[in-house]
Amino acid sequence: MNIFRLTGDMSHLLSIIILLLKIRTMKSCSGISLKTQELYVIVFATRYLDIFTNYISLYNTIMKLVFLGTSIGIVWYMRYHKVVKQTYNKDQDTFRHYFLVPPCFLLALLIHRAFTVTEVLWTFSLYLEAVAILPQLVLLQRSRNIDNLTGNYVFFLGAYRLLYLLNWIYRFFTESHRTRWIPWLSGLVQTALYADFFYYYLKRYVVCGSYGSRMWFKKILVF
Repeated sequence: MNIFRLTGDMSHLLSIIILLLKIRTMKSCSGISLKTQELYVIVFATRYLDIFTNYISLYNTIMKLVFLGTSIGIVWYMRYHKVVKQTYNKDQDTFRHYFLVPPCFLLALLIHRAFTVTEVLWTFSLYLEAVAILPQLVLLQRSRNIDNLTGNYVFFLGAYRLLYLLNWIYRFFTESHRTRWIPWLSGLVQTALYADFFYYYLKRYVVCGSYGSRMWFKKILVF
């Protein structure tokens, strides 16, 4: 554990809290991509298969349960809650997310640390997480009104990946100097996808302040 991993975990946790706060208090999932949330369920379900067989620490186990449980809960709210599901932007959340799963799985079969079930699925979860944000970014691009909670959710989710990159760099120089190409490259791809979002998000706070226009995101170009 180091400061970069801890703050990365807290940033990830904060993004989930912000999203749940939006869903629970505002009874709205407007601006949130159900397809991205479904991909995250697959990511955590395949990554944490060893949750009860490979005990590392109480902190590690709790965080795994939180991330898996909340991702499933968010999908349930967006699909089945009688009020929340009515606010879902289905007509704008049109990214064909199921096309992302087979290539990531095939890549995991070809490039992995060890050819075992848990290792291949762990690798698959990294590849899929790297691109899971794409439906969310496309939805934001197509939406005209983005509220503060949605923008903050995506920002802290991106900050989590950036901090994890710093964590891997820190560990490389302070621990065993092991090269971890799979998490490094997948983390770089994922962080790069947030580049435009970060630019406009920070620009919005500098120019408009924290209570700027709800139209602040409309100029972002994802592709």
